[in-house]
Amino acid sequence: MAIDQETEMTDAEIDDFLSRHETGVLSLARTDDPYAIPISYGYDDDDRVFYMRMVSTPDSEKRQFLESAPQARLVVYDDAGSTYRSVIATGSLESIEPSELTAGQIAQYGDTKRPLFEIWAEGKEALNIELYRLTPASLDGRRTEIDREE
Repeated sequence: MAIDQETEMTDAEIDDFLSRHETGVLSLARTDDPYAIPISYGYDDDDRVFYMRMVSTPDSEKRQFLESAPQARLVVYDDAGSTYRSVIATGSLESIEPSELTAGQIAQYGDTKRPLFEIWAEGKEALNIELYRLTPASLDGRRTEIDREE
């Protein structure tokens, strides 16, 4: 397998790619401790902002990371035929109070998909559901063409 061509994606290509996808891997970091989770997101291509619902239990590792104001990196990727695409958004997560949401933001949260099934060791009443926004300080995309015949 050889890489035939690797190119940076334009802003328009990045926005189109992110608008057509709905899941990625969110990595959070504090000091020397990383944490990564698969998530679903809504993407506002006008403001170039991600919206996410985070579900956790009060004592979970996820909750501990979210409360530490970690740096965040969201990776969205796909592999279609001979083309591999990835977009990386880097920035800080901002918690949003539901009472502060605009109608447009509510629509973006509606675009975040939930899993088809949910399994929780705790009852639903013990879960914290919080809304977050990721406004990227950097947003970079790359497209790689691969010759799979070699």
